[in-house]
Amino acid sequence: MTRPPRRAGWLRWTVPAVLALLLATFLAGGWLLAGSRAQLDGTRRFARLAHPVTIERDALGTATLSGQSRDDLDFALGYVHAQERFFEMDLMRRMAAGELSELVGPAALDVDIDHRRHRLRAVTEAAYAQLPAAQRHQLELYAAGVDAGLAALRVRPWEYLLLRAKPQPWKPADSLLVIAAMYFDLNGDGRNERELHIAQMRAALPGAVADFLLSPDPTWEAPLDGDLSRAPYPPGADVLDLRQAKPAAADAKLAAAMASATGAERPGSNSFAVSGRLTTSGAALLANDMHLGLRVPDIWFRTRLRYPDATAPGGQRDVVGVSLPGTPAMVVGSNGQVAWGFTNSYGDWLDWVRVQRDPHDPARYKVPGGWAEIRTHQETIRIKGAPSRTLVVEDTRWGPILGKDTDGTPLALAWIAQQPRAYDLGLMQLERAGSARQALDLAPGFGMPPQNLLVADREGHIGWTIAGNGIPLRNGFDPQRPADWSQPGTGWTGWAAPAQYPRIEDPAGQRLWTANNRTVGGAALALLGNGGHDLGARAQQIRDDLHARAGFGPGSLLDIQLDDRAVFLRRWQQLLQRTLARADDPALAQLRRLTAAWRDHASPDSVDYRLVRAFRAQVKAAALAPFVAIVQRRFPGFAWPRLADPEAAVWELVSRQPPNLLDPRYKDWNALLLDAARHVTDTLGREPGGLAARRWGEINHAGIDHPLARALPGVLARFLDMPDDELPGDRDMPRVAAPGFGASERLDVAPGHEAHGILEMPGGQSDNPLSPYYGAGHEDWVRGRPTPLLPGPAEHMLTLAPPAR
Repeated sequence: MTRPPRRAGWLRWTVPAVLALLLATFLAGGWLLAGSRAQLDGTRRFARLAHPVTIERDALGTATLSGQSRDDLDFALGYVHAQERFFEMDLMRRMAAGELSELVGPAALDVDIDHRRHRLRAVTEAAYAQLPAAQRHQLELYAAGVDAGLAALRVRPWEYLLLRAKPQPWKPADSLLVIAAMYFDLNGDGRNERELHIAQMRAALPGAVADFLLSPDPTWEAPLDGDLSRAPYPPGADVLDLRQAKPAAADAKLAAAMASATGAERPGSNSFAVSGRLTTSGAALLANDMHLGLRVPDIWFRTRLRYPDATAPGGQRDVVGVSLPGTPAMVVGSNGQVAWGFTNSYGDWLDWVRVQRDPHDPARYKVPGGWAEIRTHQETIRIKGAPSRTLVVEDTRWGPILGKDTDGTPLALAWIAQQPRAYDLGLMQLERAGSARQALDLAPGFGMPPQNLLVADREGHIGWTIAGNGIPLRNGFDPQRPADWSQPGTGWTGWAAPAQYPRIEDPAGQRLWTANNRTVGGAALALLGNGGHDLGARAQQIRDDLHARAGFGPGSLLDIQLDDRAVFLRRWQQLLQRTLARADDPALAQLRRLTAAWRDHASPDSVDYRLVRAFRAQVKAAALAPFVAIVQRRFPGFAWPRLADPEAAVWELVSRQPPNLLDPRYKDWNALLLDAARHVTDTLGREPGGLAARRWGEINHAGIDHPLARALPGVLARFLDMPDDELPGDRDMPRVAAPGFGASERLDVAPGHEAHGILEMPGGQSDNPLSPYYGAGHEDWVRGRPTPLLPGPAEHMLTLAPPAR
């Protein structure tokens, strides 16, 4: 009898052992993951509560909190947020404070350095100390609820197991750091590189040329008030003649950089409203979809709050919408009397200040009336798995020194987020607003990033203003350029009073709209400034959609939110067809055929949309290349200013075709256009399937991932991420969509008629993959299916109660 080979015997016991080990690991991981799920049923008792609070959850995980006071709900909301979202809350406070490296390691060091320079932890702690006692009390209750919710988990949130870290307690001032994180997100990450690059353009190019290239486009503007901008006109050869200049290099990297800078996704939103005169119910209607980077779970949390309030109908306040985990505030929603929504205003909230150092003592700098000491701060950045890093921050009365002007002069950055007054819980007053007018009256007192606030009330009134208490009053300088504030009366001289805020109530047209575009003109625009307004095509399309209808319901507003018609690219499709009609090049025949039948939609299966879009991007890069090259010869690090869309200038160039402003490597403008068409054919045609297979959905997909997915193997990452669906939409139309970016919610509601309201939200409600609410509602968001605003029947109920007597 022959003996089995030793290898076979070894395998006989090794394979089962390995399988058993894998099974044990899987079961242990599942047990730990399950241990960090939120508790959905039962009773918990806490001394900080005066009365019981019930927390009901429906099929989507919407949390309905019912109690006898807002104080008790503050505690309970903190509890729920911590159980479902503590890791994401922690990321936001750490991001704002520049403390991510302590949790995730050196990969976050560059972000920490950029953010720590602003020392916003110190700012928010000072802000917390200055808050009214009632607001400090609210934050203390919320923080106590957060810590209670975290402690009640059987296992710490699973992300900390993966990172081998321990979650740190929540401090009351940490909620203000979450607001600071929104300042970073909405104000260009606090770097203001846009104005530095504009200053470089103005230093290297003739003034008339820089003005032309940076001109707004009246073709697409849709302000609520004020005139359209003047149409730009190309400067003549007496100002600049590129025929005498060195040809710009045909650089693919430059084209890509141009496309990235001028087409950058912008944190922003759509919001629009119609008065009760246009609705069947008589109540006004409001729509809001806030465009942000998308993740799993979503930044917002579906929430309903119910508590006694003598000013509410029937004596019971009922607020429904979305809250922001990390704060006790309802950010957008409806209280039965008033509905509200926000879009980023893109006013000018940052300025560069030239710091004139004392030549005899560099630690001093010139201020009105004399000299002041530069304050030096030693900031220690702790780094997981590596030695700590010390960052030296030089601070002035205007802000930290962060850059240099075109002549090398140090620059300090004045930013409203560095002011303690920029942080408070004023937004929470909207929960009790009884009318659109009252909501507008409250808005100038909110400590938050300045936003367009749209409101609608149950009596049919609508209104718009700027929400936020940080509109600086400027004097004696051009806010688009670094300036010397050492002269008396120059700089930020105070803050706008409520009476100075622009405001519109019940317009004659019965409709209001904002989409990050310029909303006003004249003195109001001078007050708010331009921090990178959207071109306006999206706002204009919304405006025209609103005027195309005589009557409205919530579904009507959702239809507008989902409008993916390619109005903005129509003229570019026509230009491409005219260009190709003149071409005697068989290689371009397929491009002409594929873009001839214009479907006019940014739908996933649209080949024509993708090709025309690529043509525009290449024409833009080629037309601007010689100007960029001139600036880069003087400032090698120059990049096109972010959010400065050159559409007006480029369209004027390709329409008027001035020979003095053409890159000399082209014999005429038609040659530039044909070269752009060939570039599209060459680059996209070489991919599998050729031009005919280049569908829009191939590159426009969801990309909505968990923050830790990149650190995990592919199978586990796919388990955490949302399906990578192909999406309709783009940036210059109401339905904004890009990989990892888009509508973080879609809200449609008439106050008093919330039962007919809609609230869609991507990414789900919980951050635990084993939760029934992980990804809940995401599919409706992808498909644009109306999801009810009000919660459905309760499937779970947890009671938080004071100690038994």
